[in-house]
Amino acid sequence: MTGIELRSVAFADHAEIPRRHTGEGDDVSPPLIWSAVPDGTSELVLLCEDPDAPGGSFLHWLVTGIDPRSSGAAEGEPPPGGKEWPNGFGRVGWGGPMPPPGHGTHRYFFRLWAVSQSLALQERPTADAVHRAVKGRELASGVLVGTYQR
Repeated sequence: MTGIELRSVAFADHAEIPRRHTGEGDDVSPPLIWSAVPDGTSELVLLCEDPDAPGGSFLHWLVTGIDPRSSGAAEGEPPPGGKEWPNGFGRVGWGGPMPPPGHGTHRYFFRLWAVSQSLALQERPTADAVHRAVKGRELASGVLVGTYQR
């Protein structure tokens, strides 16, 4: 499987996510840039999750149906052609980092998959459900990790 390069101009891989993009700040999604999407991609799928959440992996952003010819998403905007789903806070779209105070540094995994066909997802999918739905359909993927603590 080939790799997609996924990055942000707001923060480096494994660096702190700026407060502006968190639940304590303006709660706007960070700008994302990607490249090396393989031929034959039906759509892109973007997931941001916090595996360090006390109750298990917490869904911060899920976007499916992203145009495979796109090369990124502007700050505060969903990726081109994408459908945003409910996040773990119960709102559709981005829900910025807001770990429990004093819980230490949490990691936020932004994952972008190139898939060969659309995913069959329930009405309110969990991060784990997305991982299961992608399995066997992925052509390539990329990961960007940000951190945050309160």
